[in-house]
Amino acid sequence: MDNDLELNGLSGLFRGQRVVGPLSLTIKPGEQVALVGRSGAGKSTLIRLIYDRVASQAALVPQELGLVNALPVFHNVFMARLEQHNSLYNLASLVRPFRADREAVADILEQLGMQEKLWTPAATLSGGQRQRTAIARALYHKADLLLGDEPVSALDGPLAHRVMSLLGQRFPTYVIALHDVELALGYATRVVGIRNGEIALDAPSQDLTPADIRPLYD
Repeated sequence: MDNDLELNGLSGLFRGQRVVGPLSLTIKPGEQVALVGRSGAGKSTLIRLIYDRVASQAALVPQELGLVNALPVFHNVFMARLEQHNSLYNLASLVRPFRADREAVADILEQLGMQEKLWTPAATLSGGQRQRTAIARALYHKADLLLGDEPVSALDGPLAHRVMSLLGQRFPTYVIALHDVELALGYATRVVGIRNGEIALDAPSQDLTPADIRPLYD
């Protein structure tokens, strides 16, 4: 991402009721933004609204993960680059994946502690493994911007830190909804707090403490 991402007039409805905005948000290249706030505050809707604006520029880890249960982990990860190949290439990959693709996906899975699951059907994975598969798909995507909706919610403490570190290394710019205040402060350069669909806090993470954020959860 080379230029500021200007997101003006973001507004979302659910069953006819406004749940987000209208609000505006500017993301600068190199900013790693954590969205914080209680469940139902509008974080997930905001992530989706941002993705609707910048889909071609961003990798996405949605809360529902979006895996194809009938396909193995490899193909679920490979789907991140379907649009970068022609249909013949993709068809061949479905039958007999190319070595370079196999090795690239296997390397990402190894970083996530899932190398032995390369050919395991997604339907048989645990919740944490499914989440890491969706994260692997985002890591495999050729994008500089990541949008994530609670991408480590199913992972235990050490693994959550490991994954957040990987995401920070891979994506110079991201907007990630997080429920964990400590993760938000530890892995974001900027924290944006959402309350009732509006921005209630927007500050550099280095200027905040957990006590500054926790009122958003009251």
